[in-house]
Amino acid sequence: MLQELLGAAAAVAAGAAVYLAAAARVVRQYERGVVLRLGRLHGDVRPPGLTLVIPAVDRLRKVNLQIVTMPVPGQEGITRDNVTVRVDAVVYFRVVDAAAAIINVEDYRFAVSQMAQTSLRSIIGKSELDDLLSNREKLNEGLELMIDSPAVGWGVQIDRVEIKDVSLPDTMKRSMARQAEADRERRARIINADAELQASKKLAEAAKEMSEQPAALQLRLLQTVVAVAAEKNSTLVLPFPVELLRFLEKAQQPVQQPLVQQQPVQQQPPGVVQEAVPQQLAEKGQQPVSQRSVDGEQKPLPQQSPEGTKQPLTQEPPEGA
Repeated sequence: MLQELLGAAAAVAAGAAVYLAAAARVVRQYERGVVLRLGRLHGDVRPPGLTLVIPAVDRLRKVNLQIVTMPVPGQEGITRDNVTVRVDAVVYFRVVDAAAAIINVEDYRFAVSQMAQTSLRSIIGKSELDDLLSNREKLNEGLELMIDSPAVGWGVQIDRVEIKDVSLPDTMKRSMARQAEADRERRARIINADAELQASKKLAEAAKEMSEQPAALQLRLLQTVVAVAAEKNSTLVLPFPVELLRFLEKAQQPVQQPLVQQQPVQQQPPGVVQEAVPQQLAEKGQQPVSQRSVDGEQKPLPQQSPEGTKQPLTQEPPEGA
């Protein structure tokens, strides 16, 4: 009889051990347990530690409460200023309500990933290229708000969203590089011009002081000669007075000849063609003989006296002689 009781007690103990082994569950510190009894939510969320469920009746699902780092795949889009870009991002989130994460959504990780990709494409279309490159803090806040709004009902809290990388086409990179180079060159020219302006003012003041003291210019020339001679070179400096150079320059200029006034050519009468110009014949020592009219008849030319008066070659007798 005693042996039967001991055998029954051992069987009960073995059955209890098997039951405990089948019913016992361990929930880690960073996890929470959600019990579904016959498919329905039963009780509150199980805390960390050892918990018991009914085998074959209850089902325990564990939810991780740690912060999850989820990279968002690169999304291509067109910005508001019509530039094609590819943007990568990363999302940091964690579960704050384990029951809602199990009951309200099938897979909260996949849901958060898809919502992050959709929100990222929406942010790209609403923003300009300059905002994506320089004003990322504001875009991160907007992206976090867009993802967090639907995630609240899933028992998920979005801690942070960061835009990781912005990829641009090669042509756009070259254009931006040329723009940056032109901007830097413009600023360099402005700085150089400002320096030239300040230097010109100082040089004008120095020239004014040297004009009052002529010896100062000679001292400055000697300082320049000393500076040139200090270097190890074979340069020979020969100072020349400026007045000597001006004198040589004036001596090389050609002397201008006075212009000879041309005498106007006397026009002949329309009916007479002169064979030789009397003045030219006189210079050669010849006398003009005759002039020819238009009809071909030759007429004697009047002779000129030394004083320039014209005398006829022949004198006709008066009538009645």
